Amino acid sequence: MNSPASLEQLIAALRCLPGVGPKSAVRMAYYLLQRDRKGASALAQALDIALQVVSHCELCNTFSETPVCPMCASGKREDSMLCVVEMPTDMMLMEQTQAYNGMYYVLMGRLSPLDGIGPKEIHLDKLIKRAQDGKVQEVILATNYTVEGEATAHYISELLGKHGIRISRIARGMPMGGEIEHVDAGTLAQAMLERRGVS
Repeated sequence: MNSPASLEQLIAALRCLPGVGPKSAVRMAYYLLQRDRKGASALAQALDIALQVVSHCELCNTFSETPVCPMCASGKREDSMLCVVEMPTDMMLMEQTQAYNGMYYVLMGRLSPLDGIGPKEIHLDKLIKRAQDGKVQEVILATNYTVEGEATAHYISELLGKHGIRISRIARGMPMGGEIEHVDAGTLAQAMLERRGVS
Protein backbone atom coordinates (compact mmCIF):
# COMPACT_ATOMS: atom_id res chain seq x y z
CA MET A 1 0.00 0.00 0.00
CA ASN A 2 1.38 3.36 -1.00
CA SER A 3 1.59 6.18 1.56
CA PRO A 4 -0.32 9.41 0.85
CA ALA A 5 1.69 11.84 -1.28
CA SER A 6 1.58 14.48 1.45
CA LEU A 7 3.09 12.03 3.96
CA GLU A 8 5.86 11.13 1.52
CA GLN A 9 6.51 14.84 1.02
CA LEU A 10 6.78 15.34 4.80
CA ILE A 11 9.23 12.43 5.10
CA ALA A 12 11.35 13.81 2.27
CA ALA A 13 11.34 17.27 3.88
CA LEU A 14 12.48 15.89 7.25
CA ARG A 15 15.47 14.23 5.58
CA CYS A 16 17.00 17.67 4.96
CA LEU A 17 17.91 17.79 8.66
CA PRO A 18 21.49 16.78 9.52
CA GLY A 19 21.80 13.23 10.78
CA VAL A 20 18.27 12.27 9.74
CA GLY A 21 18.19 9.26 7.46
CA PRO A 22 15.22 7.55 5.78
CA LYS A 23 14.15 5.52 8.84
CA SER A 24 14.46 8.46 11.27
CA ALA A 25 12.45 10.67 8.91
CA VAL A 26 9.67 8.07 8.74
CA ARG A 27 9.58 7.74 12.55
CA MET A 28 9.46 11.53 13.00
CA ALA A 29 6.69 11.96 10.44
CA TYR A 30 4.57 9.19 11.95
CA TYR A 31 5.13 10.51 15.47
CA LEU A 32 4.12 14.06 14.55
CA LEU A 33 0.99 12.97 12.71
CA GLN A 34 -0.11 10.27 15.16
CA ARG A 35 1.05 11.45 18.59
CA ASP A 36 1.68 15.18 18.51
CA ARG A 37 -0.32 17.08 15.90
CA LYS A 38 -0.35 20.14 18.16
CA GLY A 39 3.46 20.05 18.35
CA ALA A 40 3.67 19.54 14.59
CA SER A 41 1.50 22.58 14.02
CA ALA A 42 3.60 24.69 16.41
CA LEU A 43 6.77 23.50 14.67
CA ALA A 44 5.40 24.38 11.23
CA GLN A 45 4.26 27.80 12.42
CA ALA A 46 7.57 28.59 14.16
CA LEU A 47 9.55 27.51 11.09
CA ASP A 48 7.36 29.62 8.81
CA ILE A 49 7.80 32.72 11.02
CA ALA A 50 11.56 32.18 11.35
CA LEU A 51 11.94 31.89 7.57
CA GLN A 52 10.11 35.20 7.15
CA VAL A 53 11.83 37.30 9.82
CA VAL A 54 15.32 35.85 10.41
CA SER A 55 18.18 36.89 8.15
CA HIS A 56 21.86 37.75 8.72
CA CYS A 57 23.34 40.66 10.67
CA GLU A 58 25.01 43.09 8.28
CA LEU A 59 28.08 43.32 10.52
CA CYS A 60 28.73 39.96 12.16
CA ASN A 61 26.72 37.66 9.84
CA THR A 62 24.93 35.83 12.66
CA PHE A 63 21.18 35.23 12.57
CA SER A 64 19.16 38.32 13.39
CA GLU A 65 15.65 39.72 13.10
CA THR A 66 17.07 43.21 12.54
CA PRO A 67 19.64 44.47 9.98
CA VAL A 68 22.19 44.82 12.81
CA CYS A 69 21.95 42.33 15.69
CA PRO A 70 21.66 43.57 19.31
CA MET A 71 25.27 42.59 20.10
CA CYS A 72 26.71 44.61 17.22
CA ALA A 73 24.38 47.50 18.02
CA SER A 74 25.51 47.61 21.65
CA GLY A 75 27.85 50.46 22.44
CA LYS A 76 29.40 48.42 25.26
CA ARG A 77 31.47 46.06 23.09
CA GLU A 78 35.19 46.54 22.36
CA ASP A 79 35.19 47.26 18.62
CA SER A 80 38.97 46.97 18.19
CA MET A 81 38.78 43.16 18.52
CA LEU A 82 37.02 40.82 16.10
CA CYS A 83 36.59 37.15 16.98
CA VAL A 84 35.95 34.85 14.01
CA VAL A 85 33.88 31.74 14.76
CA GLU A 86 32.34 29.07 12.56
CA MET A 87 28.74 29.02 13.81
CA PRO A 88 26.33 31.07 15.99
CA THR A 89 26.54 28.30 18.62
CA ASP A 90 30.30 28.95 18.88
CA MET A 91 29.59 32.62 19.49
CA MET A 92 27.10 31.74 22.22
CA LEU A 93 29.67 29.51 23.94
CA MET A 94 32.31 32.25 23.74
CA GLU A 95 29.86 34.65 25.37
CA GLN A 96 29.18 32.19 28.20
CA THR A 97 32.85 32.32 29.18
CA GLN A 98 32.52 36.06 29.95
CA ALA A 99 36.21 36.27 28.98
CA TYR A 100 35.69 38.26 25.78
CA ASN A 101 33.92 41.57 25.21
CA GLY A 102 34.82 42.30 21.60
CA MET A 103 32.94 41.96 18.33
CA TYR A 104 32.31 38.78 16.32
CA TYR A 105 32.15 37.54 12.78
CA VAL A 106 30.29 34.28 12.16
CA LEU A 107 31.41 32.37 9.07
CA MET A 108 28.34 30.09 9.02
CA GLY A 109 30.64 27.20 8.16
CA ARG A 110 34.25 26.45 7.29
CA LEU A 111 36.28 25.81 4.19
CA SER A 112 35.70 22.29 2.92
CA PRO A 113 36.56 21.87 -0.78
CA LEU A 114 35.36 18.25 -0.79
CA ASP A 115 31.89 19.48 0.19
CA GLY A 116 31.99 22.36 -2.28
CA ILE A 117 32.44 25.00 0.43
CA GLY A 118 34.95 27.62 -0.62
CA PRO A 119 35.69 31.25 0.33
CA LYS A 120 32.52 32.53 -1.38
CA GLU A 121 30.26 30.14 0.52
CA ILE A 122 31.48 31.37 3.91
CA HIS A 123 31.51 35.03 2.75
CA LEU A 124 35.19 35.72 3.39
CA ASP A 125 34.93 38.88 1.26
CA LYS A 126 32.50 40.27 3.84
CA LEU A 127 34.90 39.32 6.66
CA ILE A 128 37.82 41.10 4.95
CA LYS A 129 35.70 44.23 4.54
CA ARG A 130 34.61 44.04 8.19
CA ALA A 131 38.20 43.62 9.40
CA GLN A 132 39.28 46.68 7.41
CA ASP A 133 36.66 49.04 8.84
CA GLY A 134 39.35 51.18 10.49
CA LYS A 135 38.35 50.12 14.01
CA VAL A 136 39.53 46.49 14.13
CA GLN A 137 43.11 46.14 15.39
CA GLU A 138 43.13 42.41 16.17
CA VAL A 139 41.36 39.44 14.61
CA ILE A 140 41.08 36.41 16.87
CA LEU A 141 40.63 33.16 14.96
CA ALA A 142 38.39 30.86 17.01
CA THR A 143 37.60 28.20 14.42
CA ASN A 144 37.56 24.59 15.53
CA TYR A 145 40.75 22.54 15.73
CA THR A 146 39.60 20.18 12.98
CA VAL A 147 41.34 19.79 9.62
CA GLU A 148 38.77 22.10 8.03
CA GLY A 149 38.85 24.58 10.92
CA GLU A 150 42.64 24.75 10.80
CA ALA A 151 42.61 25.24 7.03
CA THR A 152 40.03 28.01 7.41
CA ALA A 153 42.09 29.77 10.10
CA HIS A 154 45.23 29.51 7.96
CA TYR A 155 43.47 30.86 4.88
CA ILE A 156 42.00 33.81 6.79
CA SER A 157 45.36 34.63 8.42
CA GLU A 158 46.99 34.64 4.98
CA LEU A 159 44.31 37.00 3.63
CA LEU A 160 44.33 39.40 6.57
CA GLY A 161 48.11 39.29 7.08
CA LYS A 162 48.51 41.23 3.86
CA HIS A 163 46.54 44.13 5.34
CA GLY A 164 48.68 44.70 8.44
CA ILE A 165 46.04 43.47 10.90
CA ARG A 166 47.21 41.63 14.01
CA ILE A 167 46.09 38.00 13.88
CA SER A 168 45.86 35.66 16.86
CA ARG A 169 44.54 32.11 17.34
CA ILE A 170 42.80 30.73 20.41
CA ALA A 171 45.08 28.39 22.35
CA ARG A 172 44.60 24.66 22.73
CA GLY A 173 45.89 22.13 25.21
CA MET A 174 44.95 20.79 28.63
CA PRO A 175 41.28 21.21 29.54
CA MET A 176 40.40 23.08 32.74
CA GLY A 177 40.31 20.58 35.62
CA GLY A 178 41.75 17.87 33.36
CA GLU A 179 44.19 15.19 34.50
CA ILE A 180 47.18 14.28 32.35
CA GLU A 181 46.45 10.55 32.44
CA HIS A 182 43.07 11.17 30.76
CA VAL A 183 44.33 13.48 27.99
CA ASP A 184 45.20 12.15 24.53
CA ALA A 185 48.79 12.39 23.30
CA GLY A 186 48.01 15.00 20.62
CA THR A 187 46.39 17.39 23.10
CA LEU A 188 49.20 16.89 25.61
CA ALA A 189 51.84 17.55 22.92
CA GLN A 190 50.05 20.76 21.92
CA ALA A 191 49.83 21.86 25.55
CA MET A 192 53.59 21.36 25.86
CA LEU A 193 54.27 23.34 22.68
CA GLU A 194 52.01 26.21 23.79
CA ARG A 195 53.32 26.36 27.35
CA ARG A 196 53.92 29.79 28.90
CA GLY A 197 55.73 31.27 31.87
CA VAL A 198 54.10 31.39 35.29
CA SER A 199 55.78 34.51 36.63
